[in-house]
Amino acid sequence: MARKSISKSKPEGVKKRSATKQTPKHVSGKNNGNVHTIGSYLIQRLQDYGISDMFGIPGDFVLQFYGMLEDSPIRIIGTTREDNAGYAADGYARVNGIGAVCVTYCVGGLSLCNSIAGAYAEKSPVVVISGAPGMTERETDPLLHHRVKDFQTQRDVFEKITVATALLDDPMTAFQEIDRCLEACVQYKRPVYLELPRDCVHTKAIIPHIPDDSQPASDKNALRESLDEAAELIQASKKPVIIAGVEIHRFGLREEVLKFAEKHKIPMCATILGKSVVSESHPLYLGVYEGAMGRNEVQRYVEESDCVILLGTFMTDINLGIYTAHLDPGKCIYATSEKLRISYHHFHDVVFSDFVTSLGKQKMKVTVRKIPNGVRPQPVNYEVNPAEPVTTKHLFESINQILTDQTVVVTDVGDCLFGAVDLMISTHTKFLSPAYYTSMGFAIPASIGAQVANQSLRPIVLVGDGAFQMTCLELSTALKLGYNPIVIVLNNKGYTTERFLQEGPFNDIPNWKYHNITDLIGGGWGFEVSTEGDLEKAIKAALANKDSLSVINVHLEPTDVSPALTRLAEKMSKSL
Repeated sequence: MARKSISKSKPEGVKKRSATKQTPKHVSGKNNGNVHTIGSYLIQRLQDYGISDMFGIPGDFVLQFYGMLEDSPIRIIGTTREDNAGYAADGYARVNGIGAVCVTYCVGGLSLCNSIAGAYAEKSPVVVISGAPGMTERETDPLLHHRVKDFQTQRDVFEKITVATALLDDPMTAFQEIDRCLEACVQYKRPVYLELPRDCVHTKAIIPHIPDDSQPASDKNALRESLDEAAELIQASKKPVIIAGVEIHRFGLREEVLKFAEKHKIPMCATILGKSVVSESHPLYLGVYEGAMGRNEVQRYVEESDCVILLGTFMTDINLGIYTAHLDPGKCIYATSEKLRISYHHFHDVVFSDFVTSLGKQKMKVTVRKIPNGVRPQPVNYEVNPAEPVTTKHLFESINQILTDQTVVVTDVGDCLFGAVDLMISTHTKFLSPAYYTSMGFAIPASIGAQVANQSLRPIVLVGDGAFQMTCLELSTALKLGYNPIVIVLNNKGYTTERFLQEGPFNDIPNWKYHNITDLIGGGWGFEVSTEGDLEKAIKAALANKDSLSVINVHLEPTDVSPALTRLAEKMSKSL
């Protein structure tokens, strides 16, 4: 039977226009008649953009700003490590629309780099705020603690992994710089970096500052011609299909894409990075398209199309099934926030949201394409054989049974990501993964960020044993906050996806008693599972444990892999 351990304790060159629907939730920049300081203005603008929680770890170079945060409506959520704070802010941003993390100089900021690089790669808007040595204490170029090379080093690093950076050292420019960076974060859906010297936190504005919240606008002629050409290609096609990607999530365009598809009855699929952008129970939904990692029926249906409409889709190697996908660019409409290409024609100065919204308003006669039986996701004949050892396939079938509108699946890297391809996600933004940057350790801290952003959601966290060993101590933060994630550890005794590529002893890792982490952190329930019967009992108990977290340690064979990874292996074996 399941063994349970319980610990009890509670685009450049674009024109500007007046603010429209892309405006932050509310714009004030006001301070009730008082003169803003750089610190108070930054806090106000973060709230204007919808940030009510901030992740991080304090340090002496940022303590003054932390004191201001403590007196503000923004809640500070401390984490065990700075990189975990970055993952949590990333998860928060994917649910809330924007997130923030605040750390100290260099030892804090440089620890953030990997998680912020992932947010940049996967277009997650995170505001990074770092304290820094004061400007006056830099004058003699002293060797202050935390310094690496020079006082500019940390900002130089973050310039490579953010879309905008600023040093808030001058009251004549700091307020405009805050506005510029926050607007870039929202416009490009990528991280930005703000460095705040500790002797500038309370520096007051020299002149009154009013935020400039104008928004980018499309060139009317470029927009019109791109829409005309797209409509011509779609109407001439006999087999159109839509591939919806992650930017439909990020830019809040799900309803526009759905209306467009429903209006013309065009079948839809998603990439793995954009999974859950479309309800997977929708009658027009085909499944996840990712080359050979997806189901063969979906791959054939998409690649036989004579007009593939890619909206907000980044064609990464993972989205392309390690380049086993085959799409003819001449038959594609490819629209993202960075590029608009219709067949082989490129259009510039067209705002992504303008194109998607306007495309849905075009009058077109579109051929209705039939969806053959077997293409759409099929119901699984799920049954439990209590004495049978758990397999990866059965594990994911079991997880599929517990997904509801109140759950959010947060998956880490490895076979837990590939196996999750076949899960049925019925509601918007209920699947989070690092499916492009693929950094191990993402899932546990990101699940905390997701639940902070929306406490009505219960995370189902899928993590391999290797990734668990990297960031598992962040479960103590979930315990501290009273959250109730269900963490399922795929314990296959090492790096199984790496074994798939190159076998060797370097893929072996220590076999922890993962379920006993609840004893270490002082709360939660832990379960050890080896059979299908064990798994069923553990999942039922975890679902019933609504007041605390649960960790399910699922023993799997090292060579047992998900159906998606099996499909990829079969396809690659024929081509290599």
